[in-house]
This record gives sequence, structure tokens and C-alpha cells, in this order.
Amino acid sequence: MSGRIIDGKAIAGEINAETREAVLDLEKKGKKTALAVILVGSDPASQVYVRNKVRTCGELGIRSVRRELPDTATTEEVLSVVRELNDDPEIDGILVQSPPPPQVDEARVIEAIDPDKDVDCFSERNVGRVLIGNNAVLKPCTPWGVIELLKRSGIETAGRHAVVIGRSNIVGKPLAAMLMQKAAGANATVTVVHSGTKDIARYTRDADILIAAIGKPGFVTGDMIKPGAAVIDVGINRIFDEKLGKTRLTGDVVFEEAFAKGCAVTPVPGGVGPMTIAMLMRNTVEASKFFYGKRTEK
Repeated sequence: MSGRIIDGKAIAGEINAETREAVLDLEKKGKKTALAVILVGSDPASQVYVRNKVRTCGELGIRSVRRELPDTATTEEVLSVVRELNDDPEIDGILVQSPPPPQVDEARVIEAIDPDKDVDCFSERNVGRVLIGNNAVLKPCTPWGVIELLKRSGIETAGRHAVVIGRSNIVGKPLAAMLMQKAAGANATVTVVHSGTKDIARYTRDADILIAAIGKPGFVTGDMIKPGAAVIDVGINRIFDEKLGKTRLTGDVVFEEAFAKGCAVTPVPGGVGPMTIAMLMRNTVEASKFFYGKRTEK
């Protein structure tokens, strides 16, 4: 029994095409969509992530504003840039590339971002909106990407048992909240397992939908998966491959073993990763629509 691949890159392409149309529609109304990215320090991985986001903005017609601060920047210096961007009516979305240098209080910075411009959806106010399911304008990018992957792959969630491995504030917790909402692409029965759970496999074997977001390469093996389940691998881990003689990316799931059990499974890379950036761009456009609506109400 063989499975099928959930092509996150292709689905992200569909979403980006829709986002591009939304950007063009706003432009016709005189509203130019803009995303500001704040990069503190010179971390190589952060530099790459920011370049990818800026490049995608360009492809979709979104104006990108890149603000860079040195490794020595203080929390107050970062907050000053955030406040400036909050007050700029031409900026729709703001994100601070994580992680900043250790002397910067990331929590204070996140809470300083205008919630209506918080396109990462990390602030307490936006997390609260997600939890109570009030159809907030902005949604956390990776969890929203997972929901869209399931919907656009024809995987039913209503009444199904979804197991989320991991309880992070960025993926595990908000994804569990979104999956249990009484809404399209959700309405699932959700179990969350984590490092404190005894016998994780006991729960994962019962999952119709299994989402791995624990950050441990190859953690989920074939014997932990229900045959025919949908398996979403959020993990992005860098390991040294002795056969290749170089570092490569791998997920939290042993892909070949999940595929062999007839699962619909996301690859790494090419699965959830492209969806996260696609939903970030969608959030930016949704914020732009919100601010355009406020402007036209005046």
C-alpha cells in the first residue's frame, strides 16, 4: 500500500496566485500593500529567511520595507522602530525576524506591534482571538498553512481525530485551537501530546490526522502511524548526511515509512515550509484590506 504526497509547494503557489490578485485589486482602488521586516543582528539563517520573504513580496507585488539594526541593538532601539512603523499609515504588516540577539526582550517587542499589523500573529491579543475563534483578520501563519494544506488536499477534518505532537506557542497550541473550532477545515477532535506525555505512540496510532511539530528528526516512525492517515510534518531539522557528505533538511517524520503505510504525507522540504510564507503574505494582504476599509469608512 503506497501513499500520496501533499505538495505544499504547489498549494502555496495556488495561494500566492490568489494573493497576487488581491494585491492587484487593492492597487486598482489606490491601496498599495506593504510589509515591514525588522532584522536585528547578522544571524545567517535569519538573513536567509528575510531574503526569502522580501523576494516573495516582490513576486506578489507587495512593497517590502527592510529595517536592519546591529547585533548591539537594545530593546528600546527595536521598540522605537516598531512604534515608527505602527504610526506609518503606508505600512500594513510588521514582523520582527526571530530570534533577535539575547539582550533584546522579544516578548516586549511583539506586544509593542499594533495587533492589526501583527502578521506573524504572535501577540497575546491575536492569540486570544484565535483561541476564542472569532474569525480574526490575522491567523498564525504555520497553523493556518496546515489547515489550508488539509482543506486543499481534500482531507476531511470534521469528526476526525487529530493528534498534534508539540505544544509550542508558534505551532502546537494555536494549531490545536484552530483544528477544534466549529468551522470549515476544522471541527476535529484534538489531542495534544508532548515531551511530558507517556507512550506518545499510543495516541498517534489512533490519529486520522497526525501533525508532527516537535523538532526531532525522524521522531515519528511507521509503527507510530495509523495506516491511511494524513501526516503533516512541520519539522525542519538540519542533519549531516554521511552518504551525501553534507548537511540536509529533514522532518520529524520518517517520510518513507509514512508513505509505505498509505498515508497522505507532506515532504520536507516542500511541504509546510512554503505554506508558512504563503500565509504570511496572505495575512499582509488581509491587513491591507482591513486598513483600506478603515480609510474608506472615514
